[in-house]
Amino acid sequence: MTNNQPFRVAIIGTGRPQNADGSTGFGMAHAHAKGYNEAGCEIVALCDLVAERAEAFNQENAGGKATVYTDYTQMLAETKPDIVSVCTWPAHHAPMVLACAEANVRAVHCEKPMAPNYADSLAMANACRANGIQLTFNHQRRFNGPFAAAHRLIKAGAIGDVIRIESSCGNFFDWGTHWINMFLFFNNESPAQWVLAQTDARRPNTVFGAAMETQGVAVIKFENGVYATLYVGEESQQIVDCAIRVHGKNGVLEILWNAPWLRYKTGEIGAWQLVPDAEVADGIHGDDANTAGVLDVVDALHTGRTPLCSVDNALPTTEIIFAAYESARRRGRVDMPLQTGDNAFTALLAEGVYPEAVA
Repeated sequence: MTNNQPFRVAIIGTGRPQNADGSTGFGMAHAHAKGYNEAGCEIVALCDLVAERAEAFNQENAGGKATVYTDYTQMLAETKPDIVSVCTWPAHHAPMVLACAEANVRAVHCEKPMAPNYADSLAMANACRANGIQLTFNHQRRFNGPFAAAHRLIKAGAIGDVIRIESSCGNFFDWGTHWINMFLFFNNESPAQWVLAQTDARRPNTVFGAAMETQGVAVIKFENGVYATLYVGEESQQIVDCAIRVHGKNGVLEILWNAPWLRYKTGEIGAWQLVPDAEVADGIHGDDANTAGVLDVVDALHTGRTPLCSVDNALPTTEIIFAAYESARRRGRVDMPLQTGDNAFTALLAEGVYPEAVA
């Protein structure tokens, strides 16, 4: 972008709209496009394995003006975009982001989780940092009302200094990347000191092509002395009866699975307090957060500030995930920084360590 011209955007992985026939995802590329259009960017190129899907996306989101490709390396070479959104499954993220780094684009906004192993995640971070490229991963819940309001309350001292966090969700990798990212968000981005975890895989499943555990638990100690516990998979919500609970020295705060979404109380005895409905109306899954994330990406590139979903918090999030899997493999605590680059959980599955596992 020069002389106040709009940023030129390319999107890899247009896919189908959410809930369309044959759709296997959440239509994230459509949410990205909405953000770019609201920010006044120009969507100049689209890439998908199925050209017809990309062309339909072109008509819906780019006024039919974008060039459609089925080869992202060709697209990068020919269109030379300023910003690239990567909206594919996790296994494809690393080669695509690395290609963007090689093409020396100005910014990459990638879907999460980062990659199916820590080595690929680290490679993306290092390549973009080396080339001065703004790299973000769409941990969009930093923009959802309940989480943003919780962050404001914690920053304002409503519950005192954070002591510990407990939470529950479906798995470590796909859903856990959001919750662990929230641990960092609520805990002043303090790095993890160690992780102690275990997994069970008697009924393994896959999400976006990545293997997931049946159940698991991870305890995390952060460098500032705060502890967090994450229960995942079957029966996790029976252990922690809310999405995320943050204990402070003077109170407690809860992110709930349903409305009113967020509540907090102070002192040993006190009634739950709610925030205004308007602050949390989008709930914990609201799609507008994806658009807000893109707007933040564009504004950060304009101003030179660090975007809220920077790789600077995505990589520590991912390190904790793979440290949890490594802890299960090691049957012991993993001290940070993580020294292994593979995915210990998929390695254990391949080795037959879970003999009761059934497809």
